[in-house]
Amino acid sequence: MKRQIDLGILFSRSGSYSLLGQASHAGAMRAIADVNGDRDLDIFFRPVVRDPQGNVDAYATLCAEILREGRARHIVGCTTSWSRKEVIPTLERLDGALWYPVPHEGFEASDRVCYTHACPNQHLVPLLDYVFEQHGTRGYLTGANYIWGWEMNRLAREIILRADGAVLGERYVPLGSTELTRIVEEIADLRPDFVLNQLIGPSQYAFLQAMQVLRQRDPFFGRGNCPVLSCNLTECELPAMGAASEGMLAAGPWFRGMKADLGAGDFGSSLELTAYASVRMLARLLAHRPGAEDLPLTALLAQEMAACMGIDRRTHHVRLPVVIARIENGSFVPLRRLEPIDGDPYLTQPRKPPRARLRVVT
Repeated sequence: MKRQIDLGILFSRSGSYSLLGQASHAGAMRAIADVNGDRDLDIFFRPVVRDPQGNVDAYATLCAEILREGRARHIVGCTTSWSRKEVIPTLERLDGALWYPVPHEGFEASDRVCYTHACPNQHLVPLLDYVFEQHGTRGYLTGANYIWGWEMNRLAREIILRADGAVLGERYVPLGSTELTRIVEEIADLRPDFVLNQLIGPSQYAFLQAMQVLRQRDPFFGRGNCPVLSCNLTECELPAMGAASEGMLAAGPWFRGMKADLGAGDFGSSLELTAYASVRMLARLLAHRPGAEDLPLTALLAQEMAACMGIDRRTHHVRLPVVIARIENGSFVPLRRLEPIDGDPYLTQPRKPPRARLRVVT
C-alpha cells in the first residue's frame, strides 16, 4: 500500500506570464503521475492545486490555504522572484517548504526553499563571459521593474565594469507593459555590443518584435550584431515570439533535444524539466521513510541522498550544467556547454576572467 502525501502546486496558468506557469505546472503534474505509478515507491502524491492567475497578492493567501486546509507541507511553485519572496513568510509561519523550479537572481538562501533551477553563476555570469569574448563589453540593460530585473542588472553592471566595459543605458518598464518605443529608440542611438533583456512575458514579446523592426531598417543591427540576451527564456515562449526571437542568446541548464538523464522522455523546456525533477527529488527523499514528509526541509536536505542528487545542504541550491544557446530557425542551438557546477547564490567562488574581444584600432 502506498501512503498518501498531499503536495501543493502553486503556478499561475493564467495572467501575464501564463506560458511560464503552464510549463512548470505540466512538469510537476507529469512527475506526480510518474511517482504515483512507480511500484518501487511507497508514496502517492495527491496534488493540491492553486492558480494565483499572475496576481502577486494572491500567492501568500493561496500558499496559506494549501498548508492550512490539507496536510501538505511541501509546495512546488511560484514563477517570479516577487511571488517567491511573498510566500516565504507564510512558509515560515505555517511550517512549509517551497521547491522553486525557475531561474532566480541569487543572493538568497532560505531554510524554507529548495532552488532547483539556475542562479547567477549558472546563467548570467557564463552568458556574459561568452558575450564579452564574442561581441564586446559595451552593454545596454533593460528589464521588468521588479526584483528580477533590478538584481540581475545590478550584477550585470558590476560584471561589465570589472571587465572594463561600459553600461550605455539602463531602462525598466512595469511588469506586463508593452510600451517599449523609448527603449528601442535609445538602443538604436547608442549602438551597444549587446542588450541584456530581463523583461518578462508580453513585455519581452513586444520588445523583440520592436528589435526585429530595428534590425530590418538599420544594418548595424543586422544578423549576428548586437544580440539580445536572456537568462530566463525557454522553448515554452517561442511560439509567442515567432521570428522576432531569431538570433537571441540564452543561458540555461538544458534545452530541448539534449539528454535529460531523468528517464522520462523529452521535455518541452527547462521549466518543465526542473519542475518535474523537483517532484522526483522530493519523492526520493520521502520514499520508504514514513513521517519524513513532516520533517523540516533542512533535515530532508541534510541526507546523503540529497547530496547525491546535487543539492547543497547549506544553500539548498542544485548542481546544474550550463548551456549557452542561440535561437536559429525557431529552436535553441547550443554554442557552449559547461560541466555541472554547484549553485553559488552569493557568488563567493573565484572565477577566471573571460578573454576580452580584441578590436582593430585605426
